[in-house]
Amino acid sequence: MALSKHLNPDHLIQAAKDHKGHVHSSTKHHAVHAYGARYGTDPIPKYSLPSKGVEAEAAYQLIHDELALDGSPALNLASFVHTWMPKQADQLMMENISKNLIDQDEYPMTQVLHTRCISILADMWHAPSAHQAIGTATTGSSEAIQLGGLSMKRIWQEKRKAAGKSIHEPGPNIVMGANAQVALEKFARYFDVEARLVPISAESNYRLDPKRAMQYVDENTIGVYVILGSTYTGHYEPVKEMADLLDEYEARTGHSVPIHVDGASGGFIAPFATPKLEWDFRIPRVVSINTSGHKFGLSYVGVGWVVWRSKQFLPKDLIFELHYLGSVEYSFSLNFSRPAHPIIAQYFNFVHLGFEGYRNVALQDLKNARLLSRALEKSGLFDVLSDIHRPAEGITTAAKAAIGFDEENVENYVPGLPVVSFKFTDDFKQKHPDVQQKWVQVLLRAKGWIVPNYELAPDLQDIEILRVVVRENVTAVMVDRLVADIIEVVEGLAKEDTPVHALNALQSRKTVEGHHGRLEPGSGSKSSGTYAKQC
Repeated sequence: MALSKHLNPDHLIQAAKDHKGHVHSSTKHHAVHAYGARYGTDPIPKYSLPSKGVEAEAAYQLIHDELALDGSPALNLASFVHTWMPKQADQLMMENISKNLIDQDEYPMTQVLHTRCISILADMWHAPSAHQAIGTATTGSSEAIQLGGLSMKRIWQEKRKAAGKSIHEPGPNIVMGANAQVALEKFARYFDVEARLVPISAESNYRLDPKRAMQYVDENTIGVYVILGSTYTGHYEPVKEMADLLDEYEARTGHSVPIHVDGASGGFIAPFATPKLEWDFRIPRVVSINTSGHKFGLSYVGVGWVVWRSKQFLPKDLIFELHYLGSVEYSFSLNFSRPAHPIIAQYFNFVHLGFEGYRNVALQDLKNARLLSRALEKSGLFDVLSDIHRPAEGITTAAKAAIGFDEENVENYVPGLPVVSFKFTDDFKQKHPDVQQKWVQVLLRAKGWIVPNYELAPDLQDIEILRVVVRENVTAVMVDRLVADIIEVVEGLAKEDTPVHALNALQSRKTVEGHHGRLEPGSGSKSSGTYAKQC
């Protein structure tokens, strides 16, 4: 019997009209416990507080099973965030999970560890005096970036007032590449600073072009954000070149414009992989640096850092003196209370790994990223936009032939993050115009991999890229499997006479959980193009 005789189209249309535009729940917005009979629990409301609780074991099992629907952190190649630590670190964190970092009088040894971390970072980044440098832990680089920007803004305001000039007309501005992560633009918007976004290009390696950036600098520029590791392609922005141009600008105009280095990822890669690279406090114009301990600092999520080269660059009125926690204490972060265990985890890494351990991890990450880059290029299906697998400037083909090329020596390659950004070749797109690159993301997700596909920054937004972040847990074996799956997916799409256009519908799940509590399209301000996807 034909299928159409079993279904009544009129009934289907009528049912659709009755509920058009809404997402419905078959459980009436209750979480029905899979083990309800075993534990004797009733269905639990999802969006209101239950009138009566359940046993801890039942609550654990319910939430544990729901979270099983998440992707695997180990296969999340979209994220820079670290996902594994040794069991001893886990144990330390659990032992200290109830400690509040702000309670310095109650937990003095925790505060000592915090201070040690600041000194270690200041020394690692070549502060003039690691003992005189000042800094603080943050929730992540986003908070750290706000603090670095606020300090530059306040110093600019003080200089303007001392000179008898207005701080309101035309007001402060800050310069950054259009490839900036959204946290940098958040600073500008939240703290009333004009964000001057410098367009990127293929010629500038998809990141800030210092010469072009100088066109955006004037006497009201509070500073320049320079990114040590673009979230798009992993390229380091040229801190030294930017500083040299600002030195020339100051000599010509008398206006001093400082640099804050966003080392969210590169702050824990460059010191170990390419220690000769000048990007940090060795450059006098660099006044502050931030990094994420929970990225290549190899700690779990929840810890970032900001360090100023000296107390001179952290205005006193941003430091609050506290008298009500049992002693005189000082605070200069946006958050007040914050968990202490992420800071303890960071200190564990410093003690456990040391310089040699961090260097070994960074070099292995970069080696695996080079492996992936070369394999993708050799497939003939992809162009790789990141450059960490390419010989450094000055190492010519002739020189490689004459003296040999040590492929194990990281100094022979363009410095950058262990990030691989790639796209279909023009030849592939010409032969298969109906195949959309975003389908690769969808089909890889079906295999467990999370590999984002997204547009580049303004002026290059017509270019879509796929991006893989090679973290410590992404081994050569995983790279081998990933390459095989990517090739299988792309060849499968290319062989189809008619590509499966229904793949477009697989980008999101139309579920109650995906709909409830979410902002509708158009609820936010219009995007300026800065990176606001997975990071």
